[in-house]
Amino acid sequence: MSGRENSLGLSIFWGGGFQNGDGSEPRYDGENLARRGMVAVTLNYRTNIFGFFSHPELTRESPHRASGNYGLLDQVAALDWVKRNIAAFGGDPKRVTITGESAGSISISVLMASPLSRTLIAGAIGESGAMFSSLPPRPLAESEENGAKFAAAAGSLAALRKMTAEQIQEVMARGKGFRFSTALDGYFLPRRLKEIFQAGEQSKIPLLAGSNSEEAGARAVLGAAEPTIANFSEAVKRLYGERAGIVLKAYAPSRAEEVTAAATDLASDLFIAHSTWKWTELHGKTGGKPVCRYLYAHPRPRFLGNAAGPAPPPAAGPAPGAPRGAAHPAEIQYAMGNPGLDPRYAWGPEDHQVSRILQAYFVNFIRKGNPNGKGLPKWPAYQEKGGYQRMRVDGVSQAGPEPSRQRYLALDQAAEKP
Repeated sequence: MSGRENSLGLSIFWGGGFQNGDGSEPRYDGENLARRGMVAVTLNYRTNIFGFFSHPELTRESPHRASGNYGLLDQVAALDWVKRNIAAFGGDPKRVTITGESAGSISISVLMASPLSRTLIAGAIGESGAMFSSLPPRPLAESEENGAKFAAAAGSLAALRKMTAEQIQEVMARGKGFRFSTALDGYFLPRRLKEIFQAGEQSKIPLLAGSNSEEAGARAVLGAAEPTIANFSEAVKRLYGERAGIVLKAYAPSRAEEVTAAATDLASDLFIAHSTWKWTELHGKTGGKPVCRYLYAHPRPRFLGNAAGPAPPPAAGPAPGAPRGAAHPAEIQYAMGNPGLDPRYAWGPEDHQVSRILQAYFVNFIRKGNPNGKGLPKWPAYQEKGGYQRMRVDGVSQAGPEPSRQRYLALDQAAEKP
């Protein structure tokens, strides 16, 4: 935690699919944000079985008749702590913005919706993820059933309560098919996110959110098949059956050279980009506050390896498997102003310039609910009146009409019940 007098509050939630992660990674370091007048607080929360274990007995014991979502309740408790204590560090408790990436962004979307947290925040920044279709909550009964099976594998709930964390992890390692994530518990989350946002019951706060240009690779759609139009069509038919035509019309590669790009777009959208768009689309209609959308398209530089040391000489031509765009979590170091803290990549002057621009947008948004400021390309609000403008952040950043919106609308249509 760091900052200075008369600073604003910024609470940072890290990603990891609600399965792992922590706030101690260097890329989340808040020093550069503190230098810009923020009190940056990186919050931790429980994950996996420790954060999302449901069980019928736990539900019966709860005064709220709910179990699971303990990791999300950790986040609520942390936000409440920030609200009560940030003034002592020079922050403003009435101007706390929350930001997160991946599962952290999914957390931001649901914290805006939960009756336990929606009054604790003044603004939100979501980087790649929302709980509309990314890691959606299980019905409580289904989550309880999963937990009961795990407890039986361990012996009983009473046996689990006597185990150390290490012993519980050993049971997890031996178990097959157990995964613990969010639940529609009726307490932290009383209804599905879409219903809450459609009803306008979420936080009425400014929102800045977007996703990256290569959230997932083409192989997530094509599998091992060659990138041909026929193989892409077959892959979409496997995914959508009788409604495949709606999707094929929206992604529509007209020649073989376009298939990889179309498959990458579809894979990225299905993974996380569509749900992030849905968040901005609905909040723009019912939230009563400005919404700003972005596409982050600047790829990370060449990967040097996990061990620090001299950079290998550059290879001739593009590196094998080089990213076509910005991969999922590629923007974190840039947004936090921390490229130099991650020695795994060959950072260059353009990377630091992109970082300065992206961080300036975020800081402006935290200060005034608007990313615009002196020396930055104009970022219009995302709204129908302006043609649904979106900021593309890259070596050269500029705003323009959202070209992906028709794809997202097609995915909505294809997912509708007949």
